[in-house]
Amino acid sequence: MKRKTLRILIFAMVLLPLLAALGGRLYLQNGIKPLPKGEPVTVRFDKGQGLGAVLEELEKKGVLRSAEMARLALRLQGKSPTVGEGTYRFRPGMTLDEILMSLKRPVAQPVRLPEGWWIARTARRLEEMGVCKAEEYIELANQPEKFADVVDFPLPKDSLEGYLFPDTYDLPPLLGARGTIVRQLKNFERRVWPKVKGRDVHRILTIASMVETEVKVDAERPLVAGLIEERLRRRMRLQIDATVLYALQEWKNLGPGVVNSVDHPYNTYRISGLPPGPIGSPGLKSIEAALKPTPTRKLFYVAKPDGTHFFSETYDQHLVNIRRARSMTR
Repeated sequence: MKRKTLRILIFAMVLLPLLAALGGRLYLQNGIKPLPKGEPVTVRFDKGQGLGAVLEELEKKGVLRSAEMARLALRLQGKSPTVGEGTYRFRPGMTLDEILMSLKRPVAQPVRLPEGWWIARTARRLEEMGVCKAEEYIELANQPEKFADVVDFPLPKDSLEGYLFPDTYDLPPLLGARGTIVRQLKNFERRVWPKVKGRDVHRILTIASMVETEVKVDAERPLVAGLIEERLRRRMRLQIDATVLYALQEWKNLGPGVVNSVDHPYNTYRISGLPPGPIGSPGLKSIEAALKPTPTRKLFYVAKPDGTHFFSETYDQHLVNIRRARSMTR
């Protein structure tokens, strides 16, 4: 009887730890078992975010069954992956190994922010691409003081219009307005500031922004910049349609009489001199044209169907050129 009891005790001492280990293993495997498949999930992680916080966020988003079990499984496997700042894409139903692979591949998304676009137009593009809310971008772009520590050149007081350099950027979903604006300002600092340093930057960008929206052919940019300077010298109103569109915050064809009906400080049909500031983001060619305008006595221009222009010195010549341009579209 004693021997039988002893055998039972020995058997129990061997079996129970095995059962406990097996139970623990099954519990762990169940905790990291993939969830049912579902729609893709996009998550943004900030710089310096620890693995634990990342796993907890993935559990909240329905990508992981248990952040605690995932963390334990990784510890037992001797894995301690780091997660860099970026946007990542997952889908419910991924294994833990697949999730780790996704954490090594942040999402890249090239977004073109075109020359000549003003803040609100750019904001709509960013919202369409899932980078940030349009309102968020517009609000921050009108608070230059919040970026004083980002760049080493003086920023304007009221708006970053004209300083948000147009280019193709890697702007992943959920990046946010601040991240986007920082990239644009740093690009401006690198590519534009060395060219304009020591000059009246605000004036140059204002003229360049009008050149950008009015001219399609690079060869004509210095001439149009020179024409603007000549009209300013003669104290003539600039009468540039793009300033009216900026006042309306719409990009469209202007109907008869509209240019004179818009009461706005940016409407150069009604104000004298330059508008208060840039009407969009000029590219390098337009900025260079504003820096080195071609001296000219030309005062008028009208677009041809191919995007180039007829230029003239007098209003009578301008009327002739308007008829010529119209005849080319028939």
